[in-house]
Amino acid sequence: MRINKFLSTLGVASRRAIDKYIKEGKITVNGNIATTGMDINENDTILIDGKKIETNINEKKVYFMLNKPLEVLSASSDDRGRKTVVDLIKTDKRIFPIGRLDYMTSGLILLTNDGELFNKIVHPKSEIFKKYYIKIFGEIKREEIEELKKGILLDDGKTLTAKISGIKYDKNKTSMYISIREGRNRQIRRMIEKFGYKVLMLRREKIGELSLGNLAEGKYRELTKEEIEYLYSI
Repeated sequence: MRINKFLSTLGVASRRAIDKYIKEGKITVNGNIATTGMDINENDTILIDGKKIETNINEKKVYFMLNKPLEVLSASSDDRGRKTVVDLIKTDKRIFPIGRLDYMTSGLILLTNDGELFNKIVHPKSEIFKKYYIKIFGEIKREEIEELKKGILLDDGKTLTAKISGIKYDKNKTSMYISIREGRNRQIRRMIEKFGYKVLMLRREKIGELSLGNLAEGKYRELTKEEIEYLYSI
């Protein structure tokens, strides 16, 4: 199998990212610098930045839903020693998060060792809506809500349309639900800050039809067979 497809199937990174690593000389196969388009299999010894990659594609797949607390990194590891989402789950599998939540954002995040599902969900064409509960300082104006729904111009381009519901005002604060289908860095925070408001709280509630339900912060559970099938059907 082509090296970029093989490693993306393992969930190491996207095919584009793998190609970038190859150009930068970060990947070796059996002691030799990897080349774009080369074929590899699970019997090869593959290192990225000197770290060996487990290559058993047929390893049992596991799927978890975690309610990420604040100040936990959405990554498999951290060279600065910060706690990661992987640290919160007890498993002997090499799992990784599907997508990211900001360091100071809590809520639903999925983790797995299924590279195929990882690539399916994070691919820009998937356009799966993610629903967030947000609380801000100040009373957001109706015309600003309409702008958020239609899409607003950020420094990395105009956002796609958003869904907004459950707007409540209380003591110079606004709470509401925002659903977006993009995954830009700090996107919702930047959308709100565009109008000069401060975000007091941000929590992801849903990914598609998957919901946190009553899962407590810092806790996790395995996905059901029906939930896994749903994610593959998107």
